[in-house]
Formats: sequence, structure tokens, C-alpha cells
Amino acid sequence: MHVAKCVTISAFAALMATACGSPEPAREAVREESAAETAAQELQRKHNDEAAQLEKRAADLERRWMEMKGRVKDKSATPTAGLTAEVQEDIQGVQGAVADLKTTTVDNWWERHERAIERTAADIEQDVRRFAKTKQPAPAQPDTTANAGPFESRRDQFVTRMRARVESMEEQLKGVRARGAVETELEDTKARVNKLKEDVGRLERASPDDWWDISSKRVSEYIERVERSVERMDNDKK
Repeated sequence: MHVAKCVTISAFAALMATACGSPEPAREAVREESAAETAAQELQRKHNDEAAQLEKRAADLERRWMEMKGRVKDKSATPTAGLTAEVQEDIQGVQGAVADLKTTTVDNWWERHERAIERTAADIEQDVRRFAKTKQPAPAQPDTTANAGPFESRRDQFVTRMRARVESMEEQLKGVRARGAVETELEDTKARVNKLKEDVGRLERASPDDWWDISSKRVSEYIERVERSVERMDNDKK
């Protein structure tokens, strides 16, 4: 009887030791899931905060634009019609870009980024043709052949296509000269071509993990460019 009791106690002790030393898969999985959920929520809060800051900047930009238009009118210092129309269009474009960013996800970011870069390139090309006095080419058609392929293939084809467009713009602007307010617009167009070239170069190393940084940076830099345009409105005299 005493031996049996000792055996039972020993077995129980061994069982407890085994239980204490063994992992708890279910509880570990719950902890890991909870940690991942917390990290995801924190990241989403960060994105929301950044989007809210950009939204505020866009609202401030529109207010400053209205003030600048009043200031220019009072001074009777009217900028070129092309610059005024472009800034007005960009003010609306900034608002749309911020709204679009708020619904951008890891699943749709690249398609949206491609569209945004394509629109920017088309806008710059229009100004380049105006200064270079070149004919209107056939509209560039988006390349959809790699849409269903790996991200890297689609990225590389897009970068190659955009580089060709940038090189074409650079070639058209060679030797173009202007004076006065038009010279300011020309220099702005050249700066935009260079900026597009830099943006396309950075995309060569882009990965899906960069989706938010690339998207939010594009919107932020768009706002910065329009801010500079608004600030120099009363410096561009006829």
C-alpha cells in the first residue's frame, strides 16, 4: 500500500513537471495574435495621423491661395494666365490626392501610384510641348501587360516606360529660352522634369513593404510644390 502510494505520488509529480515544462501552444498563439493586432492598430493610427496632417496642410494651402489671389488683385500684379490656371488646378488636385491617400491600402497602392505618376508626366509633357512648340503626340497608352505578373516585373516595366518619357522631355527642352514671367514657368517645368526623373529612379528599388511611405511622400511633396507656387504668385509679373 505504501509502495503504491509512493508510485502514485511519483507519477503525479512527473506529470506536473511535464505539464509545467511543456509549451502552451494555444496560449502562445493567442499572445502572438494579440501582439500582431496591437502592432497593426498602432501602425494604422500612425497612418491616420499622417493623413490628418496632410489634410490640414491641404486646407491651409487653399486658405493661403484665396488670400494670395486677393493680395495679387490689390497690387494689380497679375501673374501669367497659365500659372494662375495651373495653381488653381493643383489646389483641387491636392485635395483629391489627400482624399485618395486615406483609402489607399497595400492592395491598391501601386495601381494608384502608377496613375498619379502618369498624370504628373502627362501634365508636365503638356507644358514641355508648349515651351518647345512641338506637336501633340498620340496619347500614351498605359502598359497593362504586366498587371497580372510579379510586382517586380510590373515595377521594372513602368520605370523603363517612364524613363523614356522623361528623356524625351529633356530632349525637347534643350536650347529653349524664355524671359520674364514665362522664364519662371519654364524653370518650374524643368524642375518638375528633374523631380519626375528622381521619383522614377527611386521606384527602381521599391517594394510592396514601402507602400505607405511612397504614397504619403508623393502627396506631401505635391503639397510642397503647390505651396511654393502659391508663395511666388505675386512675383510673376507680366
